[in-house]
Amino acid sequence: MNVGVVGCGVISHHYAKNASGFESFRLAVCADLDPRAAARLGEERGLSVATVDELIADASVELVLNLTPPSAHAAVTLESLAAGKHVYTEKPLATTVAEARAIVAEAGRLGLRVGSAPDIFLGSAYQAARALVDEGMIGEPLTVSATMLAGGQGRWHPNADIFYTDGAGPLLDMGPYYLTAIVALLGPIRRVAGFATTRISERVIEVGPREGERFVASTPTHTAALLELDGGVAGTLVASFESPEQFIGEIVVYGSEGALALPDPNGFDGPVRLRRGRGDWKDVEFAANARQDVRGIGLHDLVESLANGHPHRASGELAHHVVDVARTILASAEEGRTLEVASRVERPAPRVASTGEATNGPRPDGLEPVAPPTG
Repeated sequence: MNVGVVGCGVISHHYAKNASGFESFRLAVCADLDPRAAARLGEERGLSVATVDELIADASVELVLNLTPPSAHAAVTLESLAAGKHVYTEKPLATTVAEARAIVAEAGRLGLRVGSAPDIFLGSAYQAARALVDEGMIGEPLTVSATMLAGGQGRWHPNADIFYTDGAGPLLDMGPYYLTAIVALLGPIRRVAGFATTRISERVIEVGPREGERFVASTPTHTAALLELDGGVAGTLVASFESPEQFIGEIVVYGSEGALALPDPNGFDGPVRLRRGRGDWKDVEFAANARQDVRGIGLHDLVESLANGHPHRASGELAHHVVDVARTILASAEEGRTLEVASRVERPAPRVASTGEATNGPRPDGLEPVAPPTG
């Protein structure tokens, strides 16, 4: 499938580099409101260069890869759908629940596919973890704990203020990685209790042409939430931009008979560790595909699923639910009460590689499930 890239910032170069690992799509043309950015990507990767309007109108472009800033995601996605294109967008699907819901509805009305990052849950590590959960290797899942501590964007990003505006912040900028992983592993989230604060409101840009410029955060910079999932699993999520001296990104799933420690859901690398009963932690061996354990696997899955007539996994419905959960956490914090999450989504099906080899590798030698499969 011919793909046109709209938005030629840093992440576009990663997608372009990774595209060689997938035979399902070909990046053909790129566009950006900044012609220099489009020219750089086009020259680096051998792509045609167009304006945004020209790319969306191009009959040879079958799918638009939307890598614009989050504030533009909804507009570019809806315009591309109106032109008859399938769309795969970076996270979040949109910055409001209403926009996310409208995108999903419009794609359905037009018979088109919309997919959205993050797609790390389709990688080998998270698929291996999914298999262990479904096989009952930790017994009945009871709770999940997710933690993201980061910060200091002003030290390395020339427009650091974009991380601290409504529609971004830790919950909508980084939260989708953690919320998507939780839903993909354990199912949708039905109720939340949120807490949100801003420890440091005024910040400064320390690099680039705006160096020394000060700005004020307009969205909470430290959030915590209690999560209740369908099926009764309870969980916690901490997402913070108030920890610039460290980065912590981790998820642990606790079950009635054991626990699973998973790698940072913002990357494809890292171990999956399993502990059974009161035993020691053990690394889980699993089959990996280095060429496809990269950003782009969600786009590949969309195209492959479209060809096979199956639902794709990093779907608009999943991304809409994640936006809904994040916004409901913020609303809960503001209102000081527990809130129901309006949307629901099916847990994505396990992924099998196009070669027919399961991406989730074997469980540790000698271990048998401790409960019937739940998936």
